[in-house]
Amino acid sequence: MQLSSILSVDRIKCAVPCQSKKKIFETISRLAEDVDNEIFQASILESLVHREKMGSTGIGGGIAIPHGRIVGLTKVTAVVLITDCAIDFDAIDQQPVDIFFALLVPHEEIEGHLQTLSSVATKLNNIDVVQQIRAAQTPEEVIFALTLDSK
Repeated sequence: MQLSSILSVDRIKCAVPCQSKKKIFETISRLAEDVDNEIFQASILESLVHREKMGSTGIGGGIAIPHGRIVGLTKVTAVVLITDCAIDFDAIDQQPVDIFFALLVPHEEIEGHLQTLSSVATKLNNIDVVQQIRAAQTPEEVIFALTLDSK
């Protein structure tokens, strides 16, 4: 799956003032709620919190990939937040997180979910991409960084 197909400027925010995991999940849920009129913020929030209870989605290097499968969702959706300061997120390297790439997938798309998650993790493993995301001041700059082919 091409990341460009799941990214949208209205679901990417830079310099977000959040100081807690709870606020991050609430912000992600609010931004994603408009994707499908049948999906409500509470359902998205519940899915993200449920997944996080199984183990932190903080992958290290100041990055987290919260994700959840959502009943009734019709298409894979991404929400990207870059916070104004890094927050404690119980990441694998115990470092605070400032880049959040949330991935929401239809409940029945297990294989697609894993492939998309792998694509996102691979992209965010590229230090040049991560630096561009941190330097971004607009959603368009974030999309550019995430969709530029690495050669």
